[in-house]
Amino acid sequence: MTKNYHQHNLQLRVIQHSKDTSNVSKTCRYLGISRETYYVWLKNYQTGGEKALINSKPCPQNPKLRVPAAIEEKIIYLTTNYYLGQVRISWY
Repeated sequence: MTKNYHQHNLQLRVIQHSKDTSNVSKTCRYLGISRETYYVWLKNYQTGGEKALINSKPCPQNPKLRVPAAIEEKIIYLTTNYYLGQVRISWY
């Protein structure tokens, strides 16, 4: 399971626990997060639902640094079918 999955579950548990106990301070203290973080998560949850809790990159991707799609497909093919590493793929 990915880090984002665990983070997403933590955020949902914190929001649900605060609703169950109706005490934000105790919830944050119990789960080890700051109240400021809790309120950021709650605001995101209220505005966008569960999808808003999923972490996104802070900046857009830079297409100049991205490998062309054709080369990326070849790398994936060599990695999955022949189990080649970085050095051997660079030879091709």
